Amino acid sequence: MTIKPWRATSIQMRSERACQAPSDADAAVLIERNVATLVRLIEEACASAEKPDLVVFPEFAMQGPPLHMDVAAWIARACSTIPGPLTAPLQELAKRQGIFIAGNLFEAPSEWPGRYFNSSFLIDRRGEIILNYRRVNTAAFPSVHDFKTDYLAATPQEKVFPVVETELGRLALIPCGEISVPEVARVMMMQGAEVILHPTNSKRTEAQEAAKLARVAENMTYLVSANVAGPIGFSPDNSILGGRSHIIDHHGNTLAFQENAEEGVAVSAMIDIEALRRDRRMDTGLSNPLLRARYEMYVPYYSAAKFYPADAFLEAPMASTVETRPVIASARANLERANILTPLPQGAAEPVAPSAH
Repeated sequence: MTIKPWRATSIQMRSERACQAPSDADAAVLIERNVATLVRLIEEACASAEKPDLVVFPEFAMQGPPLHMDVAAWIARACSTIPGPLTAPLQELAKRQGIFIAGNLFEAPSEWPGRYFNSSFLIDRRGEIILNYRRVNTAAFPSVHDFKTDYLAATPQEKVFPVVETELGRLALIPCGEISVPEVARVMMMQGAEVILHPTNSKRTEAQEAAKLARVAENMTYLVSANVAGPIGFSPDNSILGGRSHIIDHHGNTLAFQENAEEGVAVSAMIDIEALRRDRRMDTGLSNPLLRARYEMYVPYYSAAKFYPADAFLEAPMASTVETRPVIASARANLERANILTPLPQGAAEPVAPSAH
């Protein structure tokens, strides 16, 4: 079936932080405001002369990040199931407007009590959730890698880094800073991904801007990136701004971009899946990174790469991110043994990094 060009729009919206509310009850009201803002902006995009077929909204849009809240407190205050009460108004909206909606929320699924995930999901035109990706590479949050053995035993391989076939092509979701991890996008491309949907909540860094372009160029995928308007979630004093929602084609060309951090739906562009499929077939030498890739050469190196310990919280869920400190210490030791890190002089203190996710 031929796929006609279709329109994607990034929803660049402001978001309040539930973690800074005085109480759980106040947090619930705050989350309702965030959801109302999101629905309003999606309705605005749909009322325009260029109605989108698909929208992407930012990471943390409905809840904000937990910052320093412990796991149990954050689950009680802000987390939801997928599907659940936070996705319900978006599912109704997707069905009513006949569009796809992609985004992100903190999920606390009943099948994994005591754990929450930074999860990215996709709703189709019928209002059904057809994809849910639970982020693997995290710093401030729990990860499915923390109990990898149990998670992989219960989760089909195709749902660990999921890609979904739709009338718009094959779609995948990667949140925020995980776009800087090449393997995530690579594995999704290997499962056929043609468009990466990127809900993000991030300050401007040259590294992340370059990572967006690199993932597109090396995998020949489109990227639809939606960042938060106003201050980012990890700026409690509101001094660091978001902005820079971006749509990029499979050659790395910018199709739409907004540098400033104002709220709006101006970042919108047409996605041409048939052009992507045609270009992926053309032998253009190393300009086509898919036809001439030699992945088998890398397998033994990846098999030997065991640095950040898996199953660090297999027996019991993480209660606080403070508990990751000995895990990080193990990762450092493993990297030292591999001659990737240089050991510190005896008695020297580890450098302190700024908060990141």
